[in-house]
Amino acid sequence: MPSKTIVSTTSAPAAIGPYSQAVWAGDLLFTSGQIPLDPSTGQVVAGDVLDQTRQSLKNVQAVLEAAGLTLSDVVKATVFIKDMNDFPRINEVYATFFPTDCPARSCVEVARLPKDVLVEVEVVAKKP
Repeated sequence: MPSKTIVSTTSAPAAIGPYSQAVWAGDLLFTSGQIPLDPSTGQVVAGDVLDQTRQSLKNVQAVLEAAGLTLSDVVKATVFIKDMNDFPRINEVYATFFPTDCPARSCVEVARLPKDVLVEVEVVAKKP
């Protein structure tokens, strides 16, 4: 395998800047942050932080699937949120995607996210 391999899929939103949806580096896959864009329209999904978290994680899942991986292969997740008061609600949705053997995770409140969304999720996954 080359030192890095790009992963791309139309099942997740196209990059909105000069970056790849994900990159393989050896046995590790690094995804770019996924925001709650509907891949078919490129628009932010309607709804609240629950809906936005769900779509962001669906987009992560689509990128993983394009690389031949699943959510169970995720070893580290980073969640960026606009408001730390949303942390419990984000966890509600997050727990449905990672019900057992959860990956390590960081959650950081940030001043602003692309397209003024409420949440962004990136992960690192390992080839089984």
